[in-house]
Amino acid sequence: MALSRVRLLQPHGEGTRLLPQASRLVELPYSSFDDDDDMAEQDPPKPSPFSHCVRYLAFLWNLLFLLLGLLTLAVGVWGLLTKSPLPGGERGVSLGSDPMLLFVLVGLGASSVSLAGCLGALRASPCLLRFFLGAVLAFGGLELLGGLLLLLLQRRLRDALRDLLLLCLLRYQEDPDLQFLVDEVQQSLQCCGLESYRDWESNLYFNCSAPGVQACGVPASCCQEPLQNGSVPNAQCGFGALALGPAAAGAVLYTGGCGAALAAWLRGQAGAIAAAATALVLLEAVGALMALRVLGEVTAVRVWQ
Repeated sequence: MALSRVRLLQPHGEGTRLLPQASRLVELPYSSFDDDDDMAEQDPPKPSPFSHCVRYLAFLWNLLFLLLGLLTLAVGVWGLLTKSPLPGGERGVSLGSDPMLLFVLVGLGASSVSLAGCLGALRASPCLLRFFLGAVLAFGGLELLGGLLLLLLQRRLRDALRDLLLLCLLRYQEDPDLQFLVDEVQQSLQCCGLESYRDWESNLYFNCSAPGVQACGVPASCCQEPLQNGSVPNAQCGFGALALGPAAAGAVLYTGGCGAALAAWLRGQAGAIAAAATALVLLEAVGALMALRVLGEVTAVRVWQ
């Protein structure tokens, strides 16, 4: 009976000594399987209805700017293609200095960035969304830098504007774009020349020693009444105006210069210009925030996967 009790107690004692080791060996893999099962039971993150709304708004937002960019690009290309060449078949201005090239560049840049934003929001592409955000931040930085330069370099900018107006006067007959710009400025501000109507003497075609019929004259946009009989444009109303005295010329022309008139107009429109610049920055900020929200959701889904 004693031997039997010993034999019966020995396996039981051994089992009690080995049980904690066996339990430790079993618990470790069991806990890892539990974690895997918990991860497998978790559902992938689902975007909320607000997120869907933001995504579609980002697409429509960029689609609107894409259409505006394409319209600007079309205007620039049309302006480059439909210009009438000067006699002799040569253009009066090179492509690099053509003002319509600015429309082409602005339209191309705006449409490219907006297209990236549209496709990035529609296809949930992180690469396109990052490109869109980088481009918007770059444009915003350039706009802020331009505003600071306008504030810090006002005098130099006024001098540069005067030089630009003088260049427009000298090349008035050589470029249709410059001719249209000068005529619009003179008619809208009721001015003539840079300092006075006498500045047109520096133009090769309006100089009194020129051989043409426009010699000693000014453009029709300098006339106080550029229309004949109230409806028909009179292109000859400025002919011979430079040969008149100040009093006689003042009865027919706007004798004041456009430099001072343009500076006064810009000072009067400073509030509207600042409001327009602020609105543009806010529009870009709204587009960037929507793209950033879509990018955050796309990144979260890809990290879970």
